[in-house]
Amino acid sequence: MGQQPSATSMVRVQRSSTIDLITNQLRNAIYEGLLMPGTPIQEAQAAKQLGVSRGSLRESTQRLIQDGLLVSIPGQGLSVAVIRPADLEELYATRLVVESAAIRVIASLPDAGERAIRLHAASAVLTRLEGLDASPQALESPRSIGDADLDFHFEMVQASGNRRLVKYMANLVVETRLASLGNPGGYVIRTDLHRAHRERLELVLAGDGEGAVDLLQRHFRDAVDRLTGVLRKPVATARVSFDEAGHELGRIGS
Repeated sequence: MGQQPSATSMVRVQRSSTIDLITNQLRNAIYEGLLMPGTPIQEAQAAKQLGVSRGSLRESTQRLIQDGLLVSIPGQGLSVAVIRPADLEELYATRLVVESAAIRVIASLPDAGERAIRLHAASAVLTRLEGLDASPQALESPRSIGDADLDFHFEMVQASGNRRLVKYMANLVVETRLASLGNPGGYVIRTDLHRAHRERLELVLAGDGEGAVDLLQRHFRDAVDRLTGVLRKPVATARVSFDEAGHELGRIGS
């Protein structure tokens, strides 16, 4: 008879823990703007609202501090991180590294059919984004456009099949949303983003990874320059402003 596996060789089946669930809940609240940049987190109040112990909440917030989504300052407590204009260069440089690596992985696949299969989800999101721009209500949907934009970037990375790149990108997406929500001029998103995305997607499908990376680099350079006020040429945008409590004041198209 073959050797039976010993007890020490067996791996226990893992389930999502309470800590994981709390962490995801807080991460989603930050992404959705329910917890705006700079918002203080009262531990006792948050634990009661989530129906969890303060110890479990504390462990979850420590994870988000490590991810850069929350900050803890002695004497001031815990709050949602603020991504300032000075941080944008570093944020987008990091995104460029991650997203470029993913693009090169996909574009290097020798089979065009395999590339198309890998990029099916990204293509579907891009179609959704194109539909939003074509809609008369596009200017009334800045968050919807922003969600589809970030979904497209994430799906492009996910298509690489590299778990570490996907993990990094998941956090970078939330940091990018924090940067947008913390913009002094309000949440501003270009409504014509789909054009650059379509051109880049077609290059990856054709196996031209370097061409797609070059386009991505120029796209990010434009984004940083626009968000920091360096680039002032008019572009089609949708904007939503917030009051001090993080409530929407209204939408403006420009």
